[in-house]
Amino acid sequence: MFEYQFMINGFFAVLLVTPLFGLLSTMVVSNRMAFFSDSLGHGAFSGIAVGVLLGSNSPLLSLIIFSVIFALLITYIKNKTRSGADTVIGVFSSTAIALGLMIMSSGGSFNKFSSYLIGDLLSISKSDLFFLTFIFVVVIILWAVLFNNLLIISINQSFAKSRGISTFKIESIFASMLAVIVAVSIQWVGILIINSLLVLPAAASRNFAHDVKHYHFFSVAIALFSGLSGLFIAWHFNSAVGASIVLVAASVYFISLIFKSR
Repeated sequence: MFEYQFMINGFFAVLLVTPLFGLLSTMVVSNRMAFFSDSLGHGAFSGIAVGVLLGSNSPLLSLIIFSVIFALLITYIKNKTRSGADTVIGVFSSTAIALGLMIMSSGGSFNKFSSYLIGDLLSISKSDLFFLTFIFVVVIILWAVLFNNLLIISINQSFAKSRGISTFKIESIFASMLAVIVAVSIQWVGILIINSLLVLPAAASRNFAHDVKHYHFFSVAIALFSGLSGLFIAWHFNSAVGASIVLVAASVYFISLIFKSR
């Protein structure tokens, strides 16, 4: 399958994207942010719609900007209001998807961007790979700088504040990282399933791991294995790559439940 350039590009995209999903997945699961990460997909959909409204055929810039603003707004209001986090996220999520659908359905432009719902990893180009490499390096550096604080916050926010950690600042940076990864990857993975890649690797890893180091290692390994296996399956069965990756990750999760029960 590596006789084709689009498969080579897809292979390198998997090597760059899936480890990031595995890494960020650990904090998404530990901080119970599955609903939050799902809402980012809805926010990204509105970002695409805004790009369409501005006349862009490839609305990546508006997608990233809108997703980051969306994530920061949720984080800010979640920390400032007494309403439950799930309520705040639900309000933003439903508003974003409604706004996106309204904009994209007007004028009959929805069909043109419906591919974002499913995604197409094999459409990635060499220039996209360079951009992904840049994102990969930036996220790894930020992760190395923020990891200790993120870990303490995931254990207990009150304790983190007592240690002088600015929880809102750290949460905002992490939310922005998530938003950028979702925004960049959504055109290849798809809005409908992108949240699965931010939950399944770490969810499965928790059933294997016994400490923090192994928790992160297994999460990244599961995400990478799912990505490569999903790419191979999609090639042989002519199926959607994103969906194939998620099915492999889900299979690993269910297998991990068996090991956990034993």
